[in-house]
Amino acid sequence: MCGIVGYIGEKNATPIILEGLEKLEYRGYDSAGIAVIEGGEIKVRRDSGKISRLKKLLIDKPIHGSPGIGHTRWATHGEPSEKNAHPHVGYNGKVVLVHNGIVENYVEIKDELQSEGVEFSSDTDTETIVHLIEKFLDAGYGLEDSVRRTLKRIRGAHGIVVLSTREPEKIIAARIGNAGGVVIGIGEGENFIASDIPAILSHTNKMVFLDSEQMAVITKDDLTISTFEGDLLNYEIERINWDPISAVKGNYRHFMQKEIHEQVRSTTDTLAGRIDFKNKKILLPQLNTNEKFVRDIQCIKIIACGTANNAGLVGKYLIEEIAKIPVEVDIASEFRYRDPIIEANTVVLVISQSGETADTLAAMEEASKKGAVVWSIVNAIGSQAMRRADGYISMRVGPEIGVASTKAFTAPLIDLYILAVMLADMRGVLSESERRKLINDISKVPDLVSKCLNREEDVIKIAAYLKDYDHMLYLGRGINMPIAYEGALKLKEISYIHAEAYPAGEMKHGPIALIDERMPVLAIMPKDKWYEKMRSQVEQAIARGGKTIIIATDGDEEANSIADKILWIPEAPWMINPIITAIPLQILAYHIAAMRGLDVDQPRNLAKSVTVE
Repeated sequence: MCGIVGYIGEKNATPIILEGLEKLEYRGYDSAGIAVIEGGEIKVRRDSGKISRLKKLLIDKPIHGSPGIGHTRWATHGEPSEKNAHPHVGYNGKVVLVHNGIVENYVEIKDELQSEGVEFSSDTDTETIVHLIEKFLDAGYGLEDSVRRTLKRIRGAHGIVVLSTREPEKIIAARIGNAGGVVIGIGEGENFIASDIPAILSHTNKMVFLDSEQMAVITKDDLTISTFEGDLLNYEIERINWDPISAVKGNYRHFMQKEIHEQVRSTTDTLAGRIDFKNKKILLPQLNTNEKFVRDIQCIKIIACGTANNAGLVGKYLIEEIAKIPVEVDIASEFRYRDPIIEANTVVLVISQSGETADTLAAMEEASKKGAVVWSIVNAIGSQAMRRADGYISMRVGPEIGVASTKAFTAPLIDLYILAVMLADMRGVLSESERRKLINDISKVPDLVSKCLNREEDVIKIAAYLKDYDHMLYLGRGINMPIAYEGALKLKEISYIHAEAYPAGEMKHGPIALIDERMPVLAIMPKDKWYEKMRSQVEQAIARGGKTIIIATDGDEEANSIADKILWIPEAPWMINPIITAIPLQILAYHIAAMRGLDVDQPRNLAKSVTVE
């Protein structure tokens, strides 16, 4: 979950690393630090808090040199503080390291090192790694061998980057398991390392991605990748076509606001090239499947975490309705520990923005071991979830910096829809007229999203009405039930307002007891086949004194007559509605949090990519 940046070349590493860390601050912002080799010595600057504090420290106490490494931390072992901030230096001051992951056997290693006289200066598990490397160096091994020997000692999932004054002409990076990505950017007379693409994209679009149990040795002119046994590996350089400007806020106050407004483009991009409009067919070649396999599918298990799980719940409705395939949705952290039953002809479909979520990757591994075909819907190009899958669908939304996901929620809703249409077509359960209608419907989404975004001023007024409440209840039914979950999640994670979401039909089984004048009720009530049932449940909330905010289809006078406040959405086919109803909920959560004076892009205790368990 931490952010890592490295640089080796002729330039001063400090501003390059600092720039990269600022672009990765969404991955962790408990503390930050930089280390460079200057005059043959390791110089470190680090501080608790956000990167702005590190920037001030570097003005007061500048460092210049190359190579260099930097880190922005999301705390796992040891409280957020200067002493626990990375980079960490070895006991002889000859090695410095940044780390993403958890050393599962750090107590055992720490006891061993302390018994040999090594003194620890932090509460982190990371410090055991750098001291082990120093220990092997002192025993006469070279830097590469010392790192390899250390990697074989530590347990858990890790991404590490190492410098040493013993061999200052190189940086070593390594990856074990699913602790987040390690990306190497290829330059001219310089090279870069990062845990995520945006950190180095302004310098190069040529990237190499490390897989698990691979180690890279990077100089300013060269890159070699090997196994932990030392066997050299071939690698591919991928060109990343993201625009670096998309990782900048521009005229928006926060990244989240910018990313909400990018959804006309992102929904267009995720559809682009995937619909043959002449023949009204879906084209998903990266899924690597065929008609015979698809006809034999008995079950699809959708596995995800957080917002991606809410998208998966919508996908269940879409795939079962359109393709007539039974679908189960499971939270990745539960799936992997439950010894799941995977029968023949089962597809496991994982959804992940980062493609590096530890629980999701572990679930993929478990599913593969049990014989499932694994597909992924993923945004981050070159991520583990993309590369490990038997087939994938790319979200194509570009970098998403705000911790609260927006465009990486609506894009997979489209991807799940077009997947359902393709599967239904290959299984022969759709008539041509049905297929044409479904494709015509989904092609309307960018325009419908645009209409929702144009109503932001109306949403702002309702945000002002709600911003001082301490609790909210979100209700939905059918395909919009997961949107209630997502709306409540967005509100709680960035505004810190306690928000609960329930299937509206469950109100009378307990949640209705919560409703009074201090508990606003937000009901998702578009014109669809659940409309009458939803209206009945809204009336029940009104009868208990609840303040009601209704998401309603344009022109719905019945909704207008009963709501305290109303969020209008354009009319849309019912299977498209989840994309449309999500937009005002994102805008609402954003403006409530902004009005409360909170850090929308970096909410407390959260990080963008959850690469630890």
